[in-house]
Amino acid sequence: MKETTDANEAALLQDARKRLETFAKERGNLIPILQMVQEKLAYLPSPALAMVAEYLGMTASDVYGVATFYNQFRFQPPGRNPIKVCLGTACYVKGGDIILENFERKLKIREGDTTPDREFSVERVACVGCCALAPVAVAGETLHGHMQPSKVEGLVLRIRMETQKKEKEADEKSNSD
Repeated sequence: MKETTDANEAALLQDARKRLETFAKERGNLIPILQMVQEKLAYLPSPALAMVAEYLGMTASDVYGVATFYNQFRFQPPGRNPIKVCLGTACYVKGGDIILENFERKLKIREGDTTPDREFSVERVACVGCCALAPVAVAGETLHGHMQPSKVEGLVLRIRMETQKKEKEADEKSNSD
């Protein structure tokens, strides 16, 4: 699994390297370049930051300094099953912070991190616009309203089971081909 991920990441990084040539080598292009790289890789790993720095004639620490200033950039790979917990006012008042803590505990990661197998990532969001359903969590593209701490484990288990089912179906299909 890890080797495949690394091979995929290397291929995506190589593609991003080719796309760099569409940008003028000007410091003013740093943000659009970082956005392009993150769009390709889903986050900004150290080799990508070094590649951008070399292309623009900057130090890696200068590129990293700019990237860390903006909260749009990720430095950890997102999970295949991202979970976003709303901590807007309505969700917070109704226990959104407790929901977040339960996801962190169940997945054994902190907010902003990804599980070692890259299956899950957890992040807090300011608002998802469903205040009447507070507290809210979004798993992938599915909104889960009226979340309760007791629902967290079931949601994680359901996602894991669906993932295993999809993997099994893909294995069976590739074995039949």
